[in-house]
Parts: sequence; C-alpha cells; structure tokens
Amino acid sequence: MTFGGLTRLLAPRSVAVIGASADPVRIGGRPIAYMLAQGFAGEIMPVNPNRSVIQGLPAWPSIAALPRVPDAAIVAVPAEAALAAVDDLGRRGVGAAIVFSAGFAEMDAAGAAAQAAMAARARHHGMRLLGPNCLGLFNARIGFFPIFTSSVENGFPLPGRIGIASQSGAFGTHIFANARDRRIGTPICVTTGNEADVTIADIIGWLAEDPDTDVIAAYAEGIRDAPQFIAALTAARAARKPVVMMKVGRSAIGAAAAQSHTAAIAGDDAVTDAVLAEFAVVRARSTDEMLDIAMTATRRIYPAANTLGVITISGGAGVMIADAAEAIGLAMPPMPEATQARLRELLPFAAPRNPVDCTAQAFNDMTLIGRFTEAMVAEGGYSSVLAFFSQVGGAASIAPGLRAQLCEVKARHPDRLYALSVLAPPARIIDYESDGFVVFEDPTRAVTALHAMGRYGAALARGPLLPPPAVPPVALPLTTPDEAAAKRLLTAAGIVAVAERACADATAAVAAATALGFPVVLKILSPDILHKSEIGGVLLDIADADGVRSGVATLLERARRHAPAARIEGVLVARQLRGGVECILGVQRDPVFGPVAMFGLGGVFVEVLHDVVLRRCPFGVDEAERMIRAIRGAPLLLGARGRPPADIAALAAMLARLSVFATQAGPRLRSVDLNPVLAMPAGEGAFCADAVIDLAPPGG
Repeated sequence: MTFGGLTRLLAPRSVAVIGASADPVRIGGRPIAYMLAQGFAGEIMPVNPNRSVIQGLPAWPSIAALPRVPDAAIVAVPAEAALAAVDDLGRRGVGAAIVFSAGFAEMDAAGAAAQAAMAARARHHGMRLLGPNCLGLFNARIGFFPIFTSSVENGFPLPGRIGIASQSGAFGTHIFANARDRRIGTPICVTTGNEADVTIADIIGWLAEDPDTDVIAAYAEGIRDAPQFIAALTAARAARKPVVMMKVGRSAIGAAAAQSHTAAIAGDDAVTDAVLAEFAVVRARSTDEMLDIAMTATRRIYPAANTLGVITISGGAGVMIADAAEAIGLAMPPMPEATQARLRELLPFAAPRNPVDCTAQAFNDMTLIGRFTEAMVAEGGYSSVLAFFSQVGGAASIAPGLRAQLCEVKARHPDRLYALSVLAPPARIIDYESDGFVVFEDPTRAVTALHAMGRYGAALARGPLLPPPAVPPVALPLTTPDEAAAKRLLTAAGIVAVAERACADATAAVAAATALGFPVVLKILSPDILHKSEIGGVLLDIADADGVRSGVATLLERARRHAPAARIEGVLVARQLRGGVECILGVQRDPVFGPVAMFGLGGVFVEVLHDVVLRRCPFGVDEAERMIRAIRGAPLLLGARGRPPADIAALAAMLARLSVFATQAGPRLRSVDLNPVLAMPAGEGAFCADAVIDLAPPGG
C-alpha cells in the first residue's frame, strides 16, 4: 500500500479558497495572508461572490467560474453550505478539499449524517477530503498554509525533518509552537479533524514515504481505520522512520472526551499500547517528552543494544541519572576495571565507575574532559553517552575549549549517540546542537529520549518474523459451546487439552475416572455456566470411585441451586496434572484492532497484579515466546528458585495457534479464555485444563 495519492492535498501546485476573506485575521482570510507572506509558489484562487479582488489577488464569484482547476481547495463556509461546495469542487475535478467547516459528526446524529453525505460526494468524484472540523495543515517547504491557526503569528515553522500528524487542530499546532520555540524544525503539520476521509493513518503513511521527513510526531484521540493505521506504521518501520505518538484517552473520562471531540472510537487503551509496541512506536506522555524524543531521533542513530555511559561534574546528578535509567530499563554497565584504574591515575579524586564523576576540577585541564570521554566511548563501549556539565558548559570561558574536546571524541566515534545536559544562552546551545549533540536542561529527560532510541534500534534490528502456524479452517457452532465442545474446537486447531471425558451421569463418570487414572477433576458441564468456579462447579483431588459419585451429586445440586435455568449436560471428568505452572491464555475482540491475544500467569498474577501481555492476532511462535518472556512473572516459568523450567516451546506453540484460531473464527468470536493452562516441565508439554469460548449469535 502506498500513500502518494495525498500529494495534491499536501503539496499542491494551486489552491482555491472557498469563502475567501479580505480580512487577514478571519478564518477565510488567514490562509491567503499566510501563503502570501511565506511565498507559496503556486496559484491562489479566492472565491467570493461579493468581491473581485481579495488581499491583492483576483477573486471569482463561484467555483464554476474558476479559470483553471486547482489541485486543492480550502472550504471555509458555514456547515450548511459546505456540502454543496464539496460537490461543486468534485465536479470541477479538484483533487483535494480541506474543510474547515464545523457542525458535523462532532455534534450529533444529524451532523454525522451530513458528514457521511459529504464524504460520499467526495468519493464519488475521486476527491480526497481533509476534515471537516479541521484546523488545516501547513507545508512550509513550499509556503503552503491552508490553516487558520493564530500560532504562526509568533513565528513560522523552522526548517527540519520532523513531520506532525494530529487529529486535534489546536493540539497539533501546540506541538508545532512548542517545537518552534525550542528551535526544532517541523515544516509539515497536518490536522485531520473528524476524518470523514483522510485519517491520521494516511498522514503517517505519507510522511513515511516522504523523502524529506525523517521522524513522525503524532497526536491521536482514537484510531478510526485499523488496517490503514497498521499499513502506515509498517511503512514507517520499513523506511526506518521513528514514530513518537501521544495517544490520549487512557482514562474513562479521557476516552469520553475523545469521543465527543473527534467522534473517534477510542478502543481499549491497553490494546492500543500493545499495537504501538508491536511497531516500536514510542508513546509520549507529554509534549516535552514527544519533542525530546523526536529531536533526538533526528540524529538517526538507533542503537540495537543500547547502553548508557555518563560523564558528570556532579556526583549527585550522576546518581539521579542512574536512578532514571534503572527505572526505565536503560542499562548502565560499569567501566572496565583497567580503565577505571587508569582514570584514577589521571585524576585521583575521580569516581570512574559509571557514572564517571570527573568533578569540576577537570576543567583546570580541559584535556582531561576529552580523555575521560574518549575512555568512556572507546573502552566502555557505550552506545549512548550523556554528559552533565550544567551551567559550567555554558560559561564563555569554558564552552569553546569544552566543545573542541567533545567534538574530537565525536569525530573519532561518529556512530554513538551524544547528549549534553547544559544550561547556556541560546546561541551557545545552537553551537552545541550544530556540532551534533542533543542538548537538554534536565538530564533525566535526556535519559528518556536516549532510551527511546534504543527501543527503535532493537525493533529495527529484529529479523523477519516467523509466519503464524497453519491451522485448519474454523467452523463455529451456532451457539456458545460448553467446555467439552469448546475444547473439541480448540483441539482441531492443535491446542492440546488435558485428557478428559464428558459423562451424563455418575456411573459413566466413575468409568471415565478409572480409565483416566486417579486423581481426577470433576466439573459441571453446561453451555449456560461458563464460569464454573463462581458457583463451586469445579472439584479437585477426587481420589476414588466413591469420591466421584459424591462429587457428581454435589455438582448437580450446586448447579440447580445457583443456576436453576441452566441446561445441565452432565459432568466433565479430567485427569489431574501436577507439577505445572498455571497460566492464562485468552483472546478478546477489540472494536478497533480485532482479535487480541493475552498471556499471563494464573491466580494472583492476573487477578490482582494484572501481569499480562497483549498482542494483535495472528502471530508466530517467536512473537508468542517474546510475550511469555515479557511478563514480570516470567522467572517462575524460566526456573526461578530451583523450580524446573517450564515447557516454553509448547506454551508458545499453543499461544500462536490460539492467535490463528481467533483470526480465522471471524467477528462472531467475542472471546476465548483458557484458564488454567498447565505449563509442564520442559519437554512435557502444555495443556489446556479449562476453556470458555464466547460467541455472538449468527448475524449478531
């Protein structure tokens, strides 16, 4: 999939302005004023039935009267006139419309219907539509400013290689204004509004293919088109372009606000997290963090095995940096012992372990800074280097010599990522940045940004993923199955269950238990009782035939008492396995991204600690194993405290097969819950001990 079809929208050669105003501060006047001020090379065609000249440009009374067909058009008229304007533009063959007009799906059902009609007319004419209810966009590289923000009154965008894609107009330009004030270049910013046609995914995809963009900063309130979003992130990863995203709506209140703001489907936030992690998209928590990461990413150095070396003139700052690195998982291994000894000889009161504290005394001999930094890079082997010099690095008496020392090291090791924590006047910061250093006031923000570069690098370094396993086609029953029927479905997909038999009465249950071997587990069997443990419908450690008979009676009595309307089909007798680790595997259908698999340990780990990992389906055994190893409780599966390691390979195979089963089952599959799955010691397999499959009715 390519996204080049948006070029007439984002980089047109001509533009019409419907509802053009002679007043440069009105919504219909600002785009014209901005484009004239910034030297848009293309033709600007104002449309206004009441004026023949607007802001010094010839104006036309209608779209039909335009002398030529523009590539794009701005629609800045009231909502009730916007549909007709879009239709007229489409008839003329205009390639794209940017609709400022509000009062559509963000308002009510009638507005949503009007928006749908507008999008339908645009599709009929083959015209792309940005908005409605959008602030617009800018492409400063060509002076194209179809936007009515006042943000540019304080300064136009700076040259650079970061592109902004935002569903919110106000926040998208807030990101731009912050970037401009920090001297970060963001020459392209696109706000998508209600996304009747063009979505944030389309913009991310276009920026991924744009040769002049290296980094993509995105703000989203909800994902409307999941396949297009996945395609865009795939394109960005293929182009080795980092995406840093602010995805809001984590809280219930935030999700509700997003719905009313852009009429977006927020989806489950944990699922969104999992999808972003799948494509190494770093999720920023604030504008500052987003810009810190985007700015650092413009250096285009993404260490696959990221380690941090710190040189500091303050022991306290070194400790603070180490704390921040440990909290987010950025490794800070110590310097080699021989190097530490040699650095102590150079400066006896230095602390050269890592952080390397050379103290402010090193500035008495500036070459010591260079020698310490060289030792850190060359002998410590760190892929990322953070130097804390505070205001000393900004002093006029020190900065030139310090720059020279640091630049010599950087020239010898250009493949490393260098960050400075310096307080200095803007001109001096620009000097450091022009040398190729990323500069921060707060060193902990530098740690976060450097860590993000390692996350990108690790993702880019991964080889091709294994394909999902082959699973036979899934034929779902008409109604939600009971446990035995659910396991038969899963067994057909290669998901191994504990040996068991469905029995209609106590006599059959005794025979089954004898054949399977004691001890056994007894469970009530009913398609209407999906969560059996809640009514006491599971009995463990049944050791003999008498225990089976009394257990069956107990289960039937509990079912009659707690679920009198339930259909009871008998009991399930299963071999009781010992020595395994209880796990939970599941699938939930997300309204945006479809089936999403879940893995975690059973019991308190999932119920209280919520120690689970999610992944979009389907996937192969390599991704399944990565999920298993990613939970906090993974050591219990890997042999902690003398326990035998569990059969990770069998567990991963089951999880991968479940992901394919869920995908093939289609939209009727609401959820699957395998709990517990018993992961036996290595080489002994993994077995599903209980299974619940929840289905929507046909056509539901």
